Amino acid sequence: MTEHSMGLFQPDLRSLEAPLLKGYTYPLSPRGEANLAPAPPWHYAGDIVGVEFWTDPAAAAATLPEGLTPDTGSDGRVVALFVDWQFSAGNDEYLDPVRSQYREFMLLVDARFGDEPVSWCPYIYVDNDLAMARGWVQGFPKKLGSVAQTRVFASPGKASPSLAAGGRFGASLSAAGHTLAEAGVTLERPADDPASLFRPTVNLRHFPTLTAGRYDRPAVHELVMAEFGDRALADVWVGSGDITLFEARGEELADLAPVRTGTGFRASMSYTVTEVHRLGE
Repeated sequence: MTEHSMGLFQPDLRSLEAPLLKGYTYPLSPRGEANLAPAPPWHYAGDIVGVEFWTDPAAAAATLPEGLTPDTGSDGRVVALFVDWQFSAGNDEYLDPVRSQYREFMLLVDARFGDEPVSWCPYIYVDNDLAMARGWVQGFPKKLGSVAQTRVFASPGKASPSLAAGGRFGASLSAAGHTLAEAGVTLERPADDPASLFRPTVNLRHFPTLTAGRYDRPAVHELVMAEFGDRALADVWVGSGDITLFEARGEELADLAPVRTGTGFRASMSYTVTEVHRLGE
C-alpha cells in the first residue's frame, strides 16, 4: 500500500497558486461581490421621526463606556430616532432597493468626552444585514429588529400627513416578537436651529477574543468619533412628542424609560461616511 493510498500524501502547497479572496467585510470571495458591505465611501439619505426625552440620569450614566462621562447639564437627556434609510456606495447601489433600503431605531444619550458635548449610542436596531455589517465596522452595536414610521408622499391625501403644522407621525420598534418602542410626533413649526437637534456621535468598536482565559481581553476595544461628511438637513419640523419603551426578555431599552418628554421632530438627512477616528489620539 502506497503513502498516497493511505491518505498520507501531502501536496507541496507552495506549488499551488491560491487566488486572493476579495471584499471589505465578510464573506470574502473570489470576485469580491459577496461581501455584505463594500469599501467606503458610504452615502446615506433618510427620513427621521425623532423624540427627545429625559430618563433617570443614573440609568443614562450606567450605559456609558470608559472614556465618556455624564453630561450633568443635560440631566439624563436621550434622543430616540426612527429612520427610513437609503444607502449607496460607489456603484449606484440605491438602484437595488431591496439591499439599499432599510429601517433603523437608535437611542442617543447625552454625554461628554472631556469638555466636548457628544452623544453615545447604547442601543440600535436595524432590519437589514448589510446595514448591520456597516454598523459594526463603525462601532454601532446593531441588533436585528423591525422598525416602521409614518411616511410622507408628494401627492397629498388622507393617507399621508403633510410637513406642516398639525402633521402627525407614528413610529414603532419590535424585535424577537416583542414590541420595544412606540412613539408619536405632532408637528408645530419649522425648526429654528435644526443642527442643535444632533450632537457628534461617539461609538465603541468592540470585537471580542475567542481564546480560553482571555475572554475579558477583546481584540479591539476603542472609542471612535463618527465622521459624517457632507451632512445636510432638510424639511426639519418640530413639535410635541411622546415615546414609550417596553420591557422584554433579553433587552434593556426599558431601563432608559422616559420620566418626561420634550421636542418631537421630523427631518430628512443625508451624509457620507469615509472613516471614524479614535478618540484620544
